[in-house]
Amino acid sequence: MSIPETSLQLRSTVTSEGVLELSLASVATPEPKEDEVLIRVEASPINPSDLGLLFGLADMDSARSLGSGADAVVTADIPASFMAALQARVGESMPVGNEGAGTVVAAGSDPYSQSLVGKTVAAVGGAMYSQYRIMQAKQCLPLPDDTTAAEGASCFVNPLTALGMVETMKLEGHSGLVHTAAASNLGQMLNKICLADGVPLVNIVRKQEQEDLLRGIGAEHVCSSSSESFMQDLTDALVATGATLAFDAIGGGDLAGRILSCMERAANLTAKEYSRYGSTTHKQVYIYGGLDRSPSVLQRNFGMAWGIGGWLLIPFLQKIGFETAQRLRMRVASEIKTTFKSTYAQEVSLAQALELGHIGIYGKQATGEKYLINPNA
Repeated sequence: MSIPETSLQLRSTVTSEGVLELSLASVATPEPKEDEVLIRVEASPINPSDLGLLFGLADMDSARSLGSGADAVVTADIPASFMAALQARVGESMPVGNEGAGTVVAAGSDPYSQSLVGKTVAAVGGAMYSQYRIMQAKQCLPLPDDTTAAEGASCFVNPLTALGMVETMKLEGHSGLVHTAAASNLGQMLNKICLADGVPLVNIVRKQEQEDLLRGIGAEHVCSSSSESFMQDLTDALVATGATLAFDAIGGGDLAGRILSCMERAANLTAKEYSRYGSTTHKQVYIYGGLDRSPSVLQRNFGMAWGIGGWLLIPFLQKIGFETAQRLRMRVASEIKTTFKSTYAQEVSLAQALELGHIGIYGKQATGEKYLINPNA
């Protein structure tokens, strides 16, 4: 396979005038050093974590496009109130894409690097919305021989986040989990993990079809936040599971506070004695997403033994160390067609990813509308 001297890469830029610019840049195709490999990227998912960098807090309802194909440039206005948070990236043309998979087409002289030539590998490291990507060989995850790049593209962010939730539960001494936006690809993976590992899981969704989807893969406890009986349903599920740790993908609004309230109710229903300070059972919510950008609202009716904070995958992997992280990665590789199978609504090229019609769909982060980019389509 011939390797071109230049290749395309999707870039996101925030200008000093408060405008987001999305475009395709022609860059020199890099050459691998001794311990590196060159991946021809053939599949890279658009995750919610990618959209923060891609869209830069812009109002995508204001998006407009100039040009077409590889020459297209999409611009959108950024509200003035958000610009202070974006100062560090003003004027910086930033490559996008956390993870992906493809074929190793060249490698450095190191024997392990050479052993990956011709293999399909997955990688995480940014700039994956590129036709070619250099990575250290040891950072790549070789996929089973019968696995395609599309099947392995989402090997890292969603699978390791789902596994990380269960690991966090164990490390912090909890015995069950609560998960919001639970019908997502990640949520479906978490259900399969918990079913296989015997971990009690309470799923929170918004729509009947999302509940039906989860029950179809074996979920026992599914509560709809749009139901009038939501608080009672959630309390009952928490009593049944003993779950005291929640991972919230929504972020804004009052859902995190409502979860803590129901955890307190559940704890009091099984308490052996009354305490005017509330239950002594620690209740914890970690916000790991931002589907709702509005402020998080807490109604303090859940005692004093509680916590709310943020959770991110990379700091968690650093915390648990290489050996534990590698164990999780190997589980993902071995179950990539089952537990960690991802589904996509659409596969697009780099140029198509800049079309306003597609941006309007994948930018909503709606369940069942996950996109996959094939930079070499």
